[in-house]
Amino acid sequence: MKTLTRHTRKGLITVLILAISPATNTLQAADWPTGDEIAQRINARDEGEAVSRNLTMEMIDRRGKKRVRETRGFRKYYGDEKRSVIFYQQPKNVKDTAFMTYDYPQADVDDDQWLYLPAMRKVRRISASDRGDYFLGTDFTYEDIKLESKVSIADYTRKTTGEDEVDGHHCYVVEALPVDDETAKELGYSRVEQCVDDAIWMVRRSRFWDTRGKLLKTIHTRGIRQVQGIWTQHHLEVENHKTSHRTVFTFSEVDYVKGVHDGVFTQKAIRRGL
Repeated sequence: MKTLTRHTRKGLITVLILAISPATNTLQAADWPTGDEIAQRINARDEGEAVSRNLTMEMIDRRGKKRVRETRGFRKYYGDEKRSVIFYQQPKNVKDTAFMTYDYPQADVDDDQWLYLPAMRKVRRISASDRGDYFLGTDFTYEDIKLESKVSIADYTRKTTGEDEVDGHHCYVVEALPVDDETAKELGYSRVEQCVDDAIWMVRRSRFWDTRGKLLKTIHTRGIRQVQGIWTQHHLEVENHKTSHRTVFTFSEVDYVKGVHDGVFTQKAIRRGL
């Protein structure tokens, strides 16, 4: 029997690897949940009927100068409808500012959002076309604030593109593309990539590309732990790659048990403040 040279053996191994790899990748991809399935699991995750919490917002510019905002937030579900409100408490120059959202389950119904600015003494309605605007000096948009840890089903088409590890946790990688150019313009994103922890179905890292296809920002979700039996994010960090501006959200005193009074979710309440 003719003996194979070292180079011949190496060549055969290379051919075998190339021949096997596509089939292996195909089989692996077949085992992944689809992008839509992952989105549905994210949105089906238990968030409790209601929650109250403190939120500290830190905005840091490229020179390291920091601005801090102390707020108190509430969220409550009414069936499939979600209502949320944030009241600013500190510092004095933003005290009594408030932002409220009614998030409706119907895809063809625009959500209602209101912003109260005490200096103007009036409630301003945020239109759907403004939802991609940045929220009060942060690197989050109005839409990001509204969604919290959920994802929009109607605005994107999705596909699972791979697997990754974020902060030691296995994740599926999902690519989300706006359903049309108008939606992309409203949101301010042409593409979103999310790394989703498949043990608890929470997004641990998100990357966003602007409407020109350039990487815009990255959000890391950290400090995820259970509060009263519910997986809860405690730390959000977002970096704007264009401006080198950063925003850090830190949640504390999270309570799902105490309940939230319906009266806080009214225009009268956001005018009056806490």
